[in-house]
Amino acid sequence: MKILGIETSCDETAAAIIQADKSAKKVKVLSNYVATSLALHSKTGGIIPEVAAREQVKYIIPVIEKALEGNSIKDIDAIAVTVGPGLIGSLLVGIETAKTLSYIYKKPIIPVNHLFGHIYANFIENNLESRVHNSELGDIKFPLIALIVSGGHTDLVLMKNHRDYKWLGGTRDDAAGEAFDKTGRLLGLPYPAGPEIEKLSSTVHNDYYNFPKPLLDSNDYDFSFSGLKTAILREIQKVKVMDKITTSNICYSLQEAVFKILIAKTLKAAKQYKVKSILLGGGVASNQTLRKEFELEIGNLKLKIPLFVPEKRFCTDNAAMIAAAAFFNYKEQSWKVITANPELYFD
Repeated sequence: MKILGIETSCDETAAAIIQADKSAKKVKVLSNYVATSLALHSKTGGIIPEVAAREQVKYIIPVIEKALEGNSIKDIDAIAVTVGPGLIGSLLVGIETAKTLSYIYKKPIIPVNHLFGHIYANFIENNLESRVHNSELGDIKFPLIALIVSGGHTDLVLMKNHRDYKWLGGTRDDAAGEAFDKTGRLLGLPYPAGPEIEKLSSTVHNDYYNFPKPLLDSNDYDFSFSGLKTAILREIQKVKVMDKITTSNICYSLQEAVFKILIAKTLKAAKQYKVKSILLGGGVASNQTLRKEFELEIGNLKLKIPLFVPEKRFCTDNAAMIAAAAFFNYKEQSWKVITANPELYFD
């Protein structure tokens, strides 16, 4: 089976083709292309929805044509498209394109929740960078805990199988990636701030500021990062001259606070539900420090649970993960009933 994936939930315009058979435990990526308008959003320090959608209108057909090189759309068995969550204008670009292709070429459509796409990035066999703590790289086993950590979401999900899942908790306000971007704006760092914060943090070895860690010891699996951002703002306001050393120290302490919360909550859930795998997904999952600290804490707790992390290019928004999610949750719908749902979640 070949599935054409289309992803336009935010500022990326992506198309990919994956291949797998019914017995596959992972999918193979035949092509994966992403066009980004990041350079435009960097100038404004964040995404302007109208600008993102206009750029996607320009890119969507060329990106799909590029993904189809060497393949005929007649050989595609289905079309997977992100229907939410995301920006309404951006979602509509992908959805209307998918519906048109479905109508013309008589191909079924599989609507995909973008959040599940980040989970299923781990089910792509091209994951050469996938890590497993103290074990040989093997198949992902259920039950599992998935942590989605990105610019817009921080969520913990328990999955007993591909169809049986339970949302355990999520952010009450800012997502982890959002806290990074907002702190970056306060520090005058380029957008998105995550990569630069990771780079600056690598030069520091002590948690100078020891920022608060909201909800670290709460009896639930919720997250909250807005208070952390406020604490950082107060420290920045005390600084008379913001030099590189001070900026780096703030970045390091920010990472330490966020990562400690993410790791503690995830591993607490892993122990409570006796899972056999831990999966990370989302843009923040590409942070090498987060990966290493996860592995270190798994070792400290003597947990024999493998940790899976997607290859960097599959952590950020892409269409291969959307097609992978569609393959493992194959539910066709008529093009006539597919609609955008910007507020789509886990219900």
